[in-house]
Amino acid sequence: MSEGRRGLGRGLSALLGEVDSAPAQAPGDTAGGSREAPIELIRRNPDQPRKTFHEEDLVELSDSIREKGVLQPILVRPAPGAAGEYQIVAGERRWRAAQRAGLKTIPIIIRELDDLAVLEIGIIENVQRADLNALEEALSYKVLMDKFGRTQEAIAQTVGKSRSHIANTLRLLALPEAVQTYLTSGELTAGHARAIASAPDPTALAREVVDKGLSVREAEALARRTPNAAGEVRARSNGGRPPRTKDTDTQALESDLSSVLGLDVEIDHRGDAGAITIRYAKLEQLDDLCNRLTRGL
Repeated sequence: MSEGRRGLGRGLSALLGEVDSAPAQAPGDTAGGSREAPIELIRRNPDQPRKTFHEEDLVELSDSIREKGVLQPILVRPAPGAAGEYQIVAGERRWRAAQRAGLKTIPIIIRELDDLAVLEIGIIENVQRADLNALEEALSYKVLMDKFGRTQEAIAQTVGKSRSHIANTLRLLALPEAVQTYLTSGELTAGHARAIASAPDPTALAREVVDKGLSVREAEALARRTPNAAGEVRARSNGGRPPRTKDTDTQALESDLSSVLGLDVEIDHRGDAGAITIRYAKLEQLDDLCNRLTRGL
């Protein structure tokens, strides 16, 4: 595992390091710890975080495998309840493409891993490669919390993200099904979804964002202009006065800071002075912000 990946939480190297001392219990291992296994003995993991595999990517990879073979072994564990078979921990896309390429065997590395380690490795691998869409990422975090009792802080440490990122990602699960569909298809980004999440009708806003091809900043502006249930345009907390029109640079800076912090940021710039307002919804978000601001002091 490359040195550069250690910054991502514990990283795959750390998780695998916990089990590397235990040799794979299978005959035919090579000096590198891998072996060839019949492809029909490999089973996908039903709890794999990644659910969406794009057809064009599989076609391209299968063409490469047909010409050069599988260059990197897939990581497996003995399949629970199926003696002699293996369950994929990391590398399902390679396995799918190898089947398409007509391979009879595939190189594997076998490790004894429990369900929690399997899920964590799957999440980290996909996060590192940006293979998960925002909804798949959110569902993975929810499984870690619901099934394994992991806290948001523990998840953040594992995957190398801030707690506010974990919290904001989990909030995507509360979006209407239609908006989640846009997220899954890639028509909306997580930034778009967060921009419209608090609107009275996020589904209608999502449809408008997709139809018009709006940027995240444009989606945020659209959400601010959207009437609430009483038919009133939402105003920021400024004593009841209507919001002032802000220049593009100020709006861009607000958006950039919001993206970095995972919180709503408002800049009120007047002349050479002004104020920055950062809003949080939970105490853990405030705690995370304070840690960021005081780091290194």
